[in-house]
Amino acid sequence: MEVELPARAASQPGKARETPPPSPVAAVASLAEDAPLLPGGAGAGVRRRPVSEQFRQRSASLRRDVGRAAAETFLLSRLALILLRYLGIGYRWIRQFLALCCYALLLMPGFIQVLYYYFFSNQVHRSVVYGEQPRNRLDLYIPTGTTESKPVVAFITGGAWIIGYKGWGALLGRRLAERGILVACIDYRNFPQGTIGDMVEDASQGISFICNNIASYGGDPERIYLVGQSAGAHIAACTLLNQAIKECGEGDTSTWSIAQLKAYFGISGGYNLLNLVDHFHRRGLYRSIFLSIMEGEESLKKFSPQVMVKESASRSALPLLPHIFLFHGTSDCSIPCAESQAFLDALQQHGAKADLFLYEGKTHTDLFLQDPLRGGRDKMLEEIVAAIHNDDPGESAQHLPVPVARRLVPEIMLILARRVSPF
Repeated sequence: MEVELPARAASQPGKARETPPPSPVAAVASLAEDAPLLPGGAGAGVRRRPVSEQFRQRSASLRRDVGRAAAETFLLSRLALILLRYLGIGYRWIRQFLALCCYALLLMPGFIQVLYYYFFSNQVHRSVVYGEQPRNRLDLYIPTGTTESKPVVAFITGGAWIIGYKGWGALLGRRLAERGILVACIDYRNFPQGTIGDMVEDASQGISFICNNIASYGGDPERIYLVGQSAGAHIAACTLLNQAIKECGEGDTSTWSIAQLKAYFGISGGYNLLNLVDHFHRRGLYRSIFLSIMEGEESLKKFSPQVMVKESASRSALPLLPHIFLFHGTSDCSIPCAESQAFLDALQQHGAKADLFLYEGKTHTDLFLQDPLRGGRDKMLEEIVAAIHNDDPGESAQHLPVPVARRLVPEIMLILARRVSPF
């Protein structure tokens, strides 16, 4: 497996870590200040070689970023066309698509600010390669400040197993990086590029890369936390349980250990697919498509974490699991909060350490999108940060300055977006 490690991020004993290269915007501003040194300015010509070399390096970096963005855009567009062949064009899908467009338009003021941060902040390392597949990429959100090793969140985004993308984690990455936590957003193959088995395999590879390489980026390999949202919570839970079962068997050749994960945070996840097939069908994710994603009806139990926990073959693996935290809104229509409650009961009945946080009146996207875009206090984010920092008394949350997140979208637009949301 080829791994792309930026040399600039690697640290060596006795040497301070080099800062990442400035963004394209900063590069342009820097060159503007040195205008007399560029051709056509005073003195006609570049008089200092370092400025010319810096310009070439920044231009090359910008070309690489543009090339990667173009390649990913082409890949996603091609997959979208393939997906349309599976979904067909019907009234329900047209209605859902129009609702999604209205929803995105209302939240656009926040999305634009997050996109600017994603593409131009020098805290973001985009599309780091962790595997051989085209979607085996991850984004890193590096906290600023001290050079001490940071706790790490490995995040797997949602998207109904169809439209997941690592960039969806930019807002979470930004918020956690502001609190001194390094975030790695793992991309994975969506349907129809891959099925659930491929998604779990990609997630495992991404976690392995993080466990074995995150120290090069300033992360602490002893403090890694797994976070999943919606479909990503399901994929992450499957990955976690599969790894625990492997480690209980003989001849495990995994490149990472479940002991390297301090906790798992599942946000608005579904954990028993047997109960969700008809529910998703009524909401537009038709049974035939869903079963294709999950590799057939006979595989539903295999990829249902709640069912896996109850099976006798998995009992010996449960003590290996880290502390599990589940978060869900009581007004979630996409995946009912009963899913998290039932998963919690199954875990606790068989000796696993688990907690559930229910948020009254919150929908499927409130916890992950609307609340962070609203700014101010974010209860779920505070719970996650507290759990992470409380694992290290030397970096306890009460000793860290807590930044007050500013509002990114006006309240009236958030209210309207909640009403038209297709989720």
